[in-house]
Amino acid sequence: MASQDKSIEMSVRNNPSDGDNAPSPSSSSSGQSHVQENEISVVVHNDGRNLLNESQNLDSKKAIAADDDSWNARYSRWFGENASTIKKVALRTVGFAALAAYAIFLVFACTRNFERAKTVFILTMVILGIVVFSYVWPYISPYIWKYAVNPICAFYNKHDRYLKWIVILVLIGLVVLFLVLDRPILPYRFASFGGLLAYVLICWIFSKHRSQVRWRPVIIGIVIQFIMGILILRTQVGFQVFQFLGNLVTTFLNYTDSGSKFVFGEKYTVHFFAFKVLPLVIFFSAVISFLYFVGAMQVIIKVIARFMQVTMKTSPSESLNAAGNIFVGQTEAPLLVRPFLATMTKSELHAVMTGGFATIAGSVLGAYIGLGVPAAHLLTASFMSAPAALAVAKLVYPETEKDAEYEVEDIKLEKGTETNFFEALANGASTAIPLVANIAANLIVFTALLNFLDGLLSYFGGLVDFPQLSFRLICSYLFTPLALLLGIEAKDAFNVGLLLAEKTVANEFVAYLTLSGWIKARSLGNPVISVRSEVISAYALCGFANFTSIGIQIGGLSPMAPNRKGDLASLAFRALCSGTVACFMTACLAGMFYVPAVALDEGFVNATTATILNATTAAVLNTTVAP
Repeated sequence: MASQDKSIEMSVRNNPSDGDNAPSPSSSSSGQSHVQENEISVVVHNDGRNLLNESQNLDSKKAIAADDDSWNARYSRWFGENASTIKKVALRTVGFAALAAYAIFLVFACTRNFERAKTVFILTMVILGIVVFSYVWPYISPYIWKYAVNPICAFYNKHDRYLKWIVILVLIGLVVLFLVLDRPILPYRFASFGGLLAYVLICWIFSKHRSQVRWRPVIIGIVIQFIMGILILRTQVGFQVFQFLGNLVTTFLNYTDSGSKFVFGEKYTVHFFAFKVLPLVIFFSAVISFLYFVGAMQVIIKVIARFMQVTMKTSPSESLNAAGNIFVGQTEAPLLVRPFLATMTKSELHAVMTGGFATIAGSVLGAYIGLGVPAAHLLTASFMSAPAALAVAKLVYPETEKDAEYEVEDIKLEKGTETNFFEALANGASTAIPLVANIAANLIVFTALLNFLDGLLSYFGGLVDFPQLSFRLICSYLFTPLALLLGIEAKDAFNVGLLLAEKTVANEFVAYLTLSGWIKARSLGNPVISVRSEVISAYALCGFANFTSIGIQIGGLSPMAPNRKGDLASLAFRALCSGTVACFMTACLAGMFYVPAVALDEGFVNATTATILNATTAAVLNTTVAP
């Protein structure tokens, strides 16, 4: 455009009227005026064209900007509508890439040294099996229910009045046959079986509605316990699997020592319980919070709950609560069924409270392991006590009301509200602080109280030349018959009775501290009770059934269902007794199936394995990476 304007201006200035001859003054004046007019007209004309071009350019820019805005709006709208899909695709792509990389790593590690990679290989296969089963089961389960389970259940329900007694007698006969044929034959194994039957009979005698007991949950619950006991305690493979899992948990929890050493110094083990055991509670609580955040804990709990609901015919809410009690505490598990607490039947409320009394929380599991109780037996007791709690609860307080009809799948388990796993870990650690303080405070109070009662009774006993009188002595005599029903040898029954008394009157921490001292004494060559009695005691103590927990449960459950506070208070003591019996039934099964021949070299405490694990952990913790 500029070149065009210049050419126009040049053509005007080089007009032919301005020839070579010199113009006259008049013609020169008129010519100059004419040229000026032409120049003015050209300038005006060019200015108009420039304004027109600028307007066109502005309109073009506005159109382009409008197009850009429209495209951005379309893109933003499309991205907003498909954000979840894009996120899923991205996460799946990253996940598949990570899985492929892990598979390549696992194959390479196994080809290099399979023995060294065996632990990772086994865990990978177990997780892979669970994933495959979760995908396959929905397709095959309808056929299994249609052609196998439903016909059997229909036939049993039709003839329930007679078949239940036939089933009970057949099961008792099979157990007796197993104990007779199994080697070695130990008389006290039969005593444990007799104790199991005695506890069931006691529960039926004191049942709220004896004539309305539905025996299916009772029988199936004991059968599940029986199967788990055989697989874990009487088969080499089962024992090694749980021993393997226990060793993994122990090794994992031993990494807490690095944090304790950093905070409390090199000599933190001088104050063993405060700086060695209690930090385990904080660490394990953070891990449980993380598993809830990623959703793993919800999946595991729902699978176990669905299994118990289908087999035992218990309601979804009480099944879900019992499954949750395997991993979390007596006030945390009811949060899973909080929306249903207000409308639960009394039998269901009793089952919820019994489950809390009969099990322990995963957060304190690490503390018991830190005291020297083998993780394999604690894990076994936690799983076996869940069906036992439902069985005893339904025997002591049978269902007589119409419960709501829904399934476990209808209950939605929410994930954690944290934004990322760092916040989940931090919240888990913070949540454990009141728990740790509560444990320490209760131990201080009850240890002092028990010693005070011992001293007081000893003083009065001394007045009649019997200074050995103590509160522990009286409790030991009171609980000795219960210890004998567990199948404890007569020579150990008095001491085990003391453990049961400490657990019931004070709490399980006090009892486990006493048991831990006896385990250490045996390792030093001064055994207090036999290895078998230690095993049975570990199962019997594995639960929150003590008088302190009554207040904890009523105080924890009442805010969730304020309208049921009266029912909770009226059911508390019955539920406490039911939870205690559930723990004792698990201990009876341990007494039936545990024999030293199945255990590893060191029996109850595998000192060799523990030494190797501790040395390995210490080596890992003390390893530094060179720059």
